Amino acid sequence: MKRRRCPTALGFLAAAGLWSVDTISLADPSPSPKLNWKTVANNNDPIPDAGGRTFNSYNQPSVNLRGTVVIRARSRGGPPSGPATHGIYTRDMARPGGSIVKILDRNTVVPQPNNLGSLFAETPSFPRIDASSNTIATRGNHQPVWRYSFTEGSETRAGTTGIYTNPYGALITGVAKLGAVPDFGFFAEPGSLGMPFDVFPGSPSVTDRDTVVFKGNSPDGRTGIYFRKLRNEPIPLADAAALAPAGGSSPVIAIATSRETLIPGTTTPFGSTAPPSAAGRLVVFAGFDNEEAPTLGGLFLAPVSPNPRLRSLIAVGVQGTPVVDEMGIPLPGQPRFARIGEAVSFDGRFVGFWGSWGTESATKTLQCPTEGNQCRIAYCREDADDTTVNVPRNQGIFVLDTQARKNGLRLVARTGTESSPFDDFVYWNYSGSPPVEWCAANGIPTGGEGEGDSDDGEPPRWRSTSFVSASAQGLPVRTVFKATTLAGTTGIYLASNPGRAVITTLLDTSMPGRTLDPEAPEASIISELGLEREGLRGAWLAVSAKMSATGTVAVDEADDDMAGVYLARLPGR
Repeated sequence: MKRRRCPTALGFLAAAGLWSVDTISLADPSPSPKLNWKTVANNNDPIPDAGGRTFNSYNQPSVNLRGTVVIRARSRGGPPSGPATHGIYTRDMARPGGSIVKILDRNTVVPQPNNLGSLFAETPSFPRIDASSNTIATRGNHQPVWRYSFTEGSETRAGTTGIYTNPYGALITGVAKLGAVPDFGFFAEPGSLGMPFDVFPGSPSVTDRDTVVFKGNSPDGRTGIYFRKLRNEPIPLADAAALAPAGGSSPVIAIATSRETLIPGTTTPFGSTAPPSAAGRLVVFAGFDNEEAPTLGGLFLAPVSPNPRLRSLIAVGVQGTPVVDEMGIPLPGQPRFARIGEAVSFDGRFVGFWGSWGTESATKTLQCPTEGNQCRIAYCREDADDTTVNVPRNQGIFVLDTQARKNGLRLVARTGTESSPFDDFVYWNYSGSPPVEWCAANGIPTGGEGEGDSDDGEPPRWRSTSFVSASAQGLPVRTVFKATTLAGTTGIYLASNPGRAVITTLLDTSMPGRTLDPEAPEASIISELGLEREGLRGAWLAVSAKMSATGTVAVDEADDDMAGVYLARLPGR
């Protein structure tokens, strides 16, 4: 975990100036163009307000159409400097001399509601940014933020996680685990009579400057896609002594929920949903009857509005969407999509995603991470080390034009053919929350550092994902994706104008470190590359990377390695 020309549809798309009718090459990618990579942040940069500490590790970045990049990054911890600094930072790369700006770190007070003065402890997933503004959205974990009393006089505390954003400048609470608290019912799961969300898995999306769109899980096991439009007005606080920031009391609104929303065209409700991607006033998300073995569901488009009508974009299962080639023609035998990736890129029109078909598979053995949350690492080694998984032999990266009248789906790259250089688009990560009792019984702290400390509030297990980002925004549609070749090289690849352009290698693990960063060691080789669904916006491309002096991943984070976040502007048409 081929072709029959269709003149009418292809002619329409060519007339739109976005796709062409010529043939794409899925053979060996062409050499990398000379891109002018700029450093957003690297290991030599001091972290704002961190007492001189420098960055040392990074999650995949997001970028908007203005060239503003948002990152989650950390420093090392330990004596003599003390605990590591973890935080969310932005940098305007379109403005010469723009500095790194702190949005929050572990010394930041959680915005209201917060009558306990609680500080942020962790931001468990990569942050995202609105395409057309500098509004960011991030998850945040912390100690309880609100103390209140029941009518009989007993006291309790609530609010250990939330979604935070900055549409009006200062950081505010977008959604919080406070729906059961008197006066904060607008944070509750819709229609639940005050049931608070339990956790907000994955990474929240932000759109239209002031609207957060997210996946929410409930204590009773329900899951769904929701949004909340924020107001530039105070939250009506129950504690009159507290200062109220902007955010208002607009309620959370449901877009689709498990057990209640039917998968379009069926009588079966959603059993699972995945973190969404929103742009403008539209949202795309993956949803299935069964997350582990889907027979119904796929990708869906909806307006960001109450109780919207869902439009099925790509369906899985025996009656699902036929898999197509680079020209949009169904493959021989008309196989249907069997699996669809949950990490979906959406720019308001084009959707980039991973999909697989057929029953052929290869096996892969997974090793537990060596960096990150120490309890999760130990739990993995006891519970899930050397796990063998089946990886689809036939898998591909696709892009879909949601505005095409028909035939809007195109294959970008695939595995499973003699002409394809790619072996795999799927990457595995052991994530989730190990039992606190297990950690305590084994004397292991639950905190951690590094790329692997993402905590989605769900039980720990191996999870697979793919990395793809698609964007047009007035340019020909371009798709950037991460892949591993048959030769074992991992890279970031670009396909422009599906149906015409060859695939181009932008970066890979055979390249010198100084391809990306002039401050990398002279003998270094790129050893790690990261891309997320909002890594490509218009012509801006943002990636994370590590350059190792030995040319291999350095487990001990040697001082002569370099890592950072980098931005380039792709060539025009």
